[in-house]
Amino acid sequence: MSKDVYDIEVENYDGSTYFLEKYKGKVLIIVNTATNCALSDQFEGLETLYQHYKEEGLVILSFPCNNFDNQEPGSIEEIYDTYRQQFGITFPIHSKTDVNGENEHPLYTLLKREKPGLFGSPIKWNFTKFIIDRNGKVVGKYLPFDKPEEMEAHIKELLNESKD
Repeated sequence: MSKDVYDIEVENYDGSTYFLEKYKGKVLIIVNTATNCALSDQFEGLETLYQHYKEEGLVILSFPCNNFDNQEPGSIEEIYDTYRQQFGITFPIHSKTDVNGENEHPLYTLLKREKPGLFGSPIKWNFTKFIIDRNGKVVGKYLPFDKPEEMEAHIKELLNESKD
């Protein structure tokens, strides 16, 4: 079991893998996404946050997820093209990722353990957003209906904190 977010290996949309240690010293938003979800309008708010704060150290990591009502059914190539062309996403897009169940990715096991939520740990829906501080600590969880703009004050505060 991973003790630290930086110990976790993830897979990019293109099949290459890397450890999240790559983002040490950055503030991360980790979000499970789906193009056919009614909440997909949040892509715009996420991209706006990313464009506004990426130079200060914000990175948003998208993990396409088909765990909820088959709302991300396509191939990763189709998903990638849709994210880039239809939604204008420029932040990193990863391979399709299970956030619950027997094939749950270790990243989501860690995130849910650190910020389990009010009614237990399962992710309830697409666009659940976790915030990781510059030291790799899970410091926030925003629910699917929480708009990205609602995270901005928290993000600014974390970006202004000095690194340990």
